[in-house]
Amino acid sequence: MNIDLPDIVASYFAAENAKDSEQLSQCFHDDALVRDEGHDYRGVAAIKAWHRDANKTYRYEVKPLDGFVSGSTVVVRTCVTGDFPGNVANLRCKFTLAEDRITSFEVAP
Repeated sequence: MNIDLPDIVASYFAAENAKDSEQLSQCFHDDALVRDEGHDYRGVAAIKAWHRDANKTYRYEVKPLDGFVSGSTVVVRTCVTGDFPGNVANLRCKFTLAEDRITSFEVAP
């Protein structure tokens, strides 16, 4: 990834591509919220389970394409490839940060 992102967001993507649910969950505040595919996951345990389940269901890789930071909000455009319907998805990942952790994360087309 050659784009300038806050360290915690870069750590999130590193953990995502390493398929390390434990490391990924440590990027989040204890009561953080993840929104993905119409579902909400609140708290570190739920986020860890969400990530583990996604990796059991699909084999995929996430490549950040570009991003911007505005205050505590970070938006990253990504390309996801894998063994899911369509095999390629361009997604928008919106992170809200506080105290060097992710407080919310939303995945949208």
